[in-house]
Amino acid sequence: MRGFVVGTLLAAAVLASGCAAEPEAPPVVVPGAPGEPARTMPADEASTVVPPNRHNDADVSYAQRMIMHHQQAIQMGELAPARAAREDVKGLAARIAATQAPEIASMTAWLRQRGLEVPGEHSGHHGAHGSPAEHGPMPGMATEEQMAALAAASGPEFDRLFLQLMTAHHEGAITMATEVLSAGSDVFVEEMATDVIASQTDEVHRMRAMAG
Repeated sequence: MRGFVVGTLLAAAVLASGCAAEPEAPPVVVPGAPGEPARTMPADEASTVVPPNRHNDADVSYAQRMIMHHQQAIQMGELAPARAAREDVKGLAARIAATQAPEIASMTAWLRQRGLEVPGEHSGHHGAHGSPAEHGPMPGMATEEQMAALAAASGPEFDRLFLQLMTAHHEGAITMATEVLSAGSDVFVEEMATDVIASQTDEVHRMRAMAG
């Protein structure tokens, strides 16, 4: 009987030491919501608190407004081949269209996938590009008068106006993108906004140098 008890105790000790030898999973850093700090917690708890990727009103507003913002930039650029005097202005206009047209397509697809309103696709909007007034003020947008003046200009005067208006337009887009990085929650929108900040900041520097 004594041998049985001793054997049982030894087996229990070995089992306990084996369990103790198993390494614990390292803690996991869980990112917080926009504006909130990250948290560190055990791995088995982390999977239960990581929120799914969901969009909010700021994400939706950004996508809808930026579609129209990009559309105006492309409209401005479409004037360049026939009216610009400088080849670098024509090249910049072509680059803007090549960059922003795919971004419009991506944001349009993002909205459609969620059953959300796409500017210009519903009867409540005016014209092919929607009504900017219905989506609130957008920084950097050229006024109707400024667009008319650009369309009427040619040669060096067009180049000057184009660089002036497009620089302000890009700066407005950077402002919008910066704001949604703080207020939004969707990963795709965050990536789009980050790309806008990077590409349009580079183009702003280029246009300022071109304007001399």
